[in-house]
Amino acid sequence: MQVELKNTTKKLCVIGEPVLHSKSPVIQNAMIQALGLDYIYLCQPVPRGACRQWLELAAFAGYAGFNATMPHKQELVALMDELDEDARLFGAVNTVCLRDGRAYGHNTDGEGFLRALADEEIFPEGRRVVVLGAGGAAKAVVLKLMAHGAEVTVCNRTEEKARLLHRYRPKQIRTAGFTPAQLRRAAEGCDLLINCTSLGMSGTAGQFEDFSFLDGLKEGVSVVDLIYAPEETRLLAEARARGHRTANGMGLLVHQAVLSLEHFTGVGLDAGAMKPVIARALGGKADKKQKKP
Repeated sequence: MQVELKNTTKKLCVIGEPVLHSKSPVIQNAMIQALGLDYIYLCQPVPRGACRQWLELAAFAGYAGFNATMPHKQELVALMDELDEDARLFGAVNTVCLRDGRAYGHNTDGEGFLRALADEEIFPEGRRVVVLGAGGAAKAVVLKLMAHGAEVTVCNRTEEKARLLHRYRPKQIRTAGFTPAQLRRAAEGCDLLINCTSLGMSGTAGQFEDFSFLDGLKEGVSVVDLIYAPEETRLLAEARARGHRTANGMGLLVHQAVLSLEHFTGVGLDAGAMKPVIARALGGKADKKQKKP
């Protein structure tokens, strides 16, 4: 991909730790080029706890905005001048627009995830969903699922952290721990299982202790992992080997990218028109449906 730089070109980027695996620059630059926008999108590693310094540097360097991935989403909240409704509700920011000396924080996780599920013909209403993890991404997923009629069980190593989500909607959210036995009990009766942890992500330490809890899933239950690098985590491979349909986090990444670019530029995008653009940039992977066993 060739990117034309002018003196007027506005800078965007994604920050995180780790972040060099990110597909966001490829996706965003493909859309920017297709739309003829005068922007460039970069990748910027930022250490944990350094968001304030980065924000000052980004403003000084003339960035128009940036996306944030783990572990920065929650730290950014207190640093924003304004928050949108989802960022305030979720307590996490993944899109920052810098305008007129002010920082505007958005969260596209929840809406992007719902759109990705819809692409896979998965709709939350009336479903019993198990969500693994209780961090910023999990919170966005859980609250959006609840708002669309799902009942959710949140499983987390620190169950007290999961109970913080339970307090939002006690009648719709249950909590459980993260031992193999606890995960299996939660999985037995669910209609959809979603991994919102970093377990299995490229460039990070940590893996599920075992996958026996997947044996408790009913036939036909889909397993979704928010991770997209690697394309198939071991969780998804194990689920597929047991006969379940699987989907990774690429759909969420695509929809987040579309929503974020709309925030950055103020230009309305046709997500359907952007999908083939993104698919070509990613070698067709953006259009890949759930893997079948």
